[in-house]
Amino acid sequence: MNSFSPTEDTIAAIATAVSPGQGSIAVIRISGSSAIEISKNIVHIPGMQPWNTHKVLYGHVIEANQKKYIDEVLILIMKGPRSYTGEDVVEIHCHGGIITVQKILERILDSPKARRAEPGEFSQRAVLNGRLSLTQAESISELISARSQKAAEIAMNGIEGNIQSTIQSIRHRLLEQLTEIEARIDFEEDLPPLEEKNVKNEIIAIRKDINELIDNTKRVSWVRSGLKVTLIGKPNVGKSSLMNRLSQKEKAIVTDLPGTTRDLLESEIVLEGVPVTFIDTAGIRETKNIIEQIGIARTQKALNQTDLIILIFDYSSGWSTEDESILKQIPKSIPLLIVGNKSDLKDGYSLDKEKILEKDNIVIISAKTGQGEIDLINYLLKLCGSSQSHGLDIALNERQLDLAKLAIDSLENIDKIFDEKLPWDFWTIDLRQAINHLGELTGDDLTESLLDNIFSKFCIGK
Repeated sequence: MNSFSPTEDTIAAIATAVSPGQGSIAVIRISGSSAIEISKNIVHIPGMQPWNTHKVLYGHVIEANQKKYIDEVLILIMKGPRSYTGEDVVEIHCHGGIITVQKILERILDSPKARRAEPGEFSQRAVLNGRLSLTQAESISELISARSQKAAEIAMNGIEGNIQSTIQSIRHRLLEQLTEIEARIDFEEDLPPLEEKNVKNEIIAIRKDINELIDNTKRVSWVRSGLKVTLIGKPNVGKSSLMNRLSQKEKAIVTDLPGTTRDLLESEIVLEGVPVTFIDTAGIRETKNIIEQIGIARTQKALNQTDLIILIFDYSSGWSTEDESILKQIPKSIPLLIVGNKSDLKDGYSLDKEKILEKDNIVIISAKTGQGEIDLINYLLKLCGSSQSHGLDIALNERQLDLAKLAIDSLENIDKIFDEKLPWDFWTIDLRQAINHLGELTGDDLTESLLDNIFSKFCIGK
């Protein structure tokens, strides 16, 4: 697939998340020509269990002095090419935690034939050995970091090769056009003439298909990245109560005392497949309390780093000059929703929307009773375009999206070439550029440094 090949080193790394008291099982992965030899040197296998491929062995990892057991383990043997990386792979399944797992890894790395794996190096070797396409490997990373069921489904479709097959099909159509054009350049007298308009129409159709992929990616951006919502308002208007109701968790302290929240509190929920992070902030007001001033300063900083601002005011008391002052501090570039809370305390209160905004971005709720909660949730779903993500099977990641856009730019240049009736040689320049961009997207055209850069963003055990 590429002119370069993976290193011959045998690599090892912890392949599972490890933390004190969390996780009953941990996995250490070894890949390379010496994987089985190294494993045999550090484990004691009772009886006559053969080290056959795709078998599970039972045994113990032993200290270097051969006198003490480090842990009771299971050994999974996968000889290449029938393994994740395409090389000989051994996975050691041991008890979770930090101490035992690190000791086993140290025993492996004591061997002069092994070294610690770089981030994403296992997946990189899988790509270089033809076990995975580049887009499949990237989709594995997307699946690991998925924050919702919909994001996981889209990532799984990428693992199954849907991105690869879609882009390769588009690229093949461009190659067919380039082949036809180059044939006319080299053998013009021997072949029937090529109709420029037909070529342009096919390129327009291809552009449409690529643009559809780009649009689909934009439509599911919230599904992947999530929506960040910052709650602001005067003290004691119910910001913490609203966050607790939406998250169904008592993450924030709720009292009748103003200025209870002194720092930013976060809580994440998933609404119809979209992860939404709510940030409860310190109430904005004039204060001499140093700690509260720090909290308010952090609130103001958070306003510039959010996707949506919800300004909460006390509906039972009505819109005040203090609420108006806070409204003026909100960045104009950030979408805003105004929420009147505590509707349960003021039956029949008539809100004069003209005093707030002339826009339809006001929701009346009661964080205590839940009245108006559905209206608030529907507003959030509408903002992040949740309904638009239904039925979408694939979406490009940021790297792939950039290359797709570059391919579109190259193909759009052909419009000018067609209009000016330039010879076929000019068509081939932009066609080749588009083909190269799509080849880089799928991994058919890559440099070693670019591949290293892509996989450096993966976790170490992957």
